[in-house]
Amino acid sequence: MLHDDNKVTYFAQTDSRNKRVPFGIKRKDRSRHMYVVGKTGMGKSTLLENMAIQDIRNGEGMAFIDPHGKTAELLLEYIPEERVKDVLYFAPFDMEHPISFNVMEDVGVDKRHLVVNGLMSTFEKIWEDMWSARMAYILNNTLLALLEYPGSTLLGINRMLSDKEYRKRVVENVKDPSVKSFWVDEFGKYTEKYAAEATPAIQNKVGQFTSNPLIRNIIGQTKSSFDIRKIMDEKKIMIINLSKGRVGEGNANLLGSMLITKIYLAAMSRADASESALHKLPNFYLYVDEFQSFANKSFADILSEARKYKLNLTITHQYIEQMEEEVRDAVFGNVGTMVVFRVGAFDAEVLEKEFAPQFTIEDLVNLGIYQIYLKLMIDGVGSQPFSATTLPPLERPAVSLRELVIESSRKNFAAPRAVVEDDIKTWILPLLPTPVVKPAVVKSSFTEAPKEAAVSPVTASSFKINVPPPVHKPSSVTISKPNSVQIQNSNQVPKIVSGVASSVVRTSPSSPPLPPHPSPSPSSPISLAELKAGDISKKPKVMQQENLSELRKALSTLLKDKNGPNQTSGIPDHVTPVSDRPVISFKPPEKSDVSSSKEKPKLISEVRTEETHSKPHIQHNTKPKEIPEEVLRKVLKMDKDVHPK
Repeated sequence: MLHDDNKVTYFAQTDSRNKRVPFGIKRKDRSRHMYVVGKTGMGKSTLLENMAIQDIRNGEGMAFIDPHGKTAELLLEYIPEERVKDVLYFAPFDMEHPISFNVMEDVGVDKRHLVVNGLMSTFEKIWEDMWSARMAYILNNTLLALLEYPGSTLLGINRMLSDKEYRKRVVENVKDPSVKSFWVDEFGKYTEKYAAEATPAIQNKVGQFTSNPLIRNIIGQTKSSFDIRKIMDEKKIMIINLSKGRVGEGNANLLGSMLITKIYLAAMSRADASESALHKLPNFYLYVDEFQSFANKSFADILSEARKYKLNLTITHQYIEQMEEEVRDAVFGNVGTMVVFRVGAFDAEVLEKEFAPQFTIEDLVNLGIYQIYLKLMIDGVGSQPFSATTLPPLERPAVSLRELVIESSRKNFAAPRAVVEDDIKTWILPLLPTPVVKPAVVKSSFTEAPKEAAVSPVTASSFKINVPPPVHKPSSVTISKPNSVQIQNSNQVPKIVSGVASSVVRTSPSSPPLPPHPSPSPSSPISLAELKAGDISKKPKVMQQENLSELRKALSTLLKDKNGPNQTSGIPDHVTPVSDRPVISFKPPEKSDVSSSKEKPKLISEVRTEETHSKPHIQHNTKPKEIPEEVLRKVLKMDKDVHPK
């Protein structure tokens, strides 16, 4: 039958008078929940496995949260072929195929406090030793504000506290007057010092989870890949593997608590259905092994309210002290069926009140493996305590569809890791500082001079002379900037190749490279560009004595060239020069006069230097032609103006 309330789920057999009669619990009695307690290794997990496998085979909807991983993997072996596509296998350690789960997605106004209470209880439980009232106050208002902002995730907690623009957008969207008042009237008026003391504690602790890609790729996606309400109504299967050895205890506790909270909210959403429609909705069975790891203060509400919405719990743990007092009171006050394996003396003292007078403390602490004492709910009425033995593990199927189930779950509910991380990076991007890209500085270093320098012809307008005292430098080669050749010292030889100048600096291999000559300052020496007839009328502001000497010597040479043959042209490289100073001459364009030519005169610069070995005779320049005498006179007059006698 589709809704057979008398259908029995078997889990044990009687042991009185040597009669072995299997028995179980009816479907309608499971709505009162089932509680199992006992020491480790007594058979608790086997009992849960047998019940869960029967639910799978019977076509029931169920969820199993396993903090160890062994039972979750075992259940995959028992999935029948017709239910392969019904399974959601949630394994956070499968990092290449993360499943999206956003606990803050699509939470109604009347359910927001439930989500916040569940998360706050979880955080308080995890950070019990470091919890404070101020931390709780700020975190509570942060969660309430984010729940009103579309597309929020738990990653928004730290961003809310660190990104002013994001916080402004979230607060503008808040409708709750109390929450808005906190952010505008309180947090907005915090001094920088107070905010720096109050918020890092939250950011550090939340960051422990959000910085872990295993957790971030699950909780950082805005849209969950599964709908728990749909899973419940369509009787699907959720197998949640939160193996603490592979996920981490804190991560497992956080995810387990959020999943339980979300399952409870999905069950509460059934309240929207009419009474007749609710009656037709199927039961959903939730198994939680070691539930104390996920049980927070809100778990008490789940135990008291879940039955109304056909959410039936079966929970197990090792000893009573693992539960908080509030949760313990809810368990003993709301659980219909109680199963006890061997327990310790303290637990036996507490449980004796439930099982007396049939069983004493001595009985409870001396139970054998697979032996139980229980109080069973039968047709809505609790039975007297009796003893039994749990059923052995069910036989495994001949053919396992485990890999097929995992592949189907990945296809239906997971996404590739690269895609998920790209989406999260896009969301986080505004938090990252804008990178400053500096222009690349290209430095060229050569062991020998290039055959031909690719620079433009040098003209008088671009040629500047700045001659420091001669310094002997080691042999290396650098190429001067095109269109601007500077003579840095007397060892620099501008080579003239078809009107192209290149500057060569000679240094020894053992010496460091010669640093670049500093750029001319605003008070730099006069340049040859100022010798042009059009610019000579302007009196230069600064005239260095050293450069005046250079100009005087150059002009004297030019005047000497004008009055007689040039005696210095064609000096061999091996001959020691009379002066280390450069000789400047102007060469007007051929076949035309300077006064009639539109082309600027080319400059030929010759520097005499010293070589330790002889070289073939090289003709550096020919006899320069005449230069307008008025230019020279004006230069000499400029000299007199600067240095009057």
